[in-house]
Amino acid sequence: MLDLLEPLLNNSHMQFRRLDGKMTRQARDKAVKDFSMNPKVTVLLVSLMAGNVGLNLTAASHVIIVDPWWNPFVEDQAIGRAHRIGQTRPVTVYRSAVQGTIEERVLYLQEKKRRMVERAFGGDIFGDHAKLTEEDVSYLFNV
Repeated sequence: MLDLLEPLLNNSHMQFRRLDGKMTRQARDKAVKDFSMNPKVTVLLVSLMAGNVGLNLTAASHVIIVDPWWNPFVEDQAIGRAHRIGQTRPVTVYRSAVQGTIEERVLYLQEKKRRMVERAFGGDIFGDHAKLTEEDVSYLFNV
């Protein structure tokens, strides 16, 4: 998804940086530093899995999920990168999904998993209920 967004940002002449799992540690650190310190860099494209652990992105006040993950707790962890100590602004989260697409189905599964955790209250959020079942996969691909 980042590969689709990058040309749009280039054409808009917005300054942005990209952070994904293919980058070296040094390149990732530089992207985060540029986003955090350079006011001209207004967008940081982050792959969900690269952005869910160990980052501090308090320079961000808007988080836009364009490629939802089937496990909502992975997304929550990534969103938490902007909700860190030191954040001085409200953080707004947007989720994008087109009707009738797999993303819409993923969002449905996320809500189903959240309800399961709420019912279990206090269960391990990364336990068995967080895994995709055969029924979930069938639902995702409409089979």
